[in-house]
Formats: sequence, structure tokens, C-alpha cells
Amino acid sequence: MKLKGGILVLGLFWGAVALGMVGGGDVEFKMKGAGPVLFSHDTHVGSHFLACTECHDSLYTVKGKHRHVTMDQMAKGLSCGACHNGLRAFSVKDNCQVCHQ
Repeated sequence: MKLKGGILVLGLFWGAVALGMVGGGDVEFKMKGAGPVLFSHDTHVGSHFLACTECHDSLYTVKGKHRHVTMDQMAKGLSCGACHNGLRAFSVKDNCQVCHQ
């Protein structure tokens, strides 16, 4: 009986750790000629229920391997523009203040 209780506690512990790690925190991107962009993993993963694999590795890699993408490229569906196209989420066009602080 003690073994089953210990396994349950251990399972709950690792489940809580895994859920606590979902989201990845905030990532700040500094821009030339525009305010920085603060990307919130908690908003995208937690509030909008996106799976990590919806963006990683197809749209993005880890921060150390981040590729620079222009607003024109985003408007054509790259990077943030893959979802922020005015259909799935607000468009990257004419909504500068939403992302750029």
C-alpha cells in the first residue's frame, strides 16, 4: 500500500513540474527602429492552449538559433504571421502597438 501511495505522490509531483514548465516564460526581442516585442509563452500556451509543437521547430527554434524576420516576411505568413494573419489571430498589419511596447 505504501508503494502505491509513493508512486501516486511521485506521479503528481512530476506532473506538477511538467505543467509548471509549460509556457517557457517571456522572451524579449529588441528591434531596431521600433519598440521591443515581449512574447509571452504563458499567453500563447496557457491562455490559447497552443501546443509547443505548433511553433517549435516548424516556425521557431530555440532562442539561441532565432532567425531574424522582417515585418514584410511576417505579413507573408512567416514567423508570427503564420497565425497572426487576421484569420486565426489578429493581423501583424496595422496592429503595431499590440506587440511593440
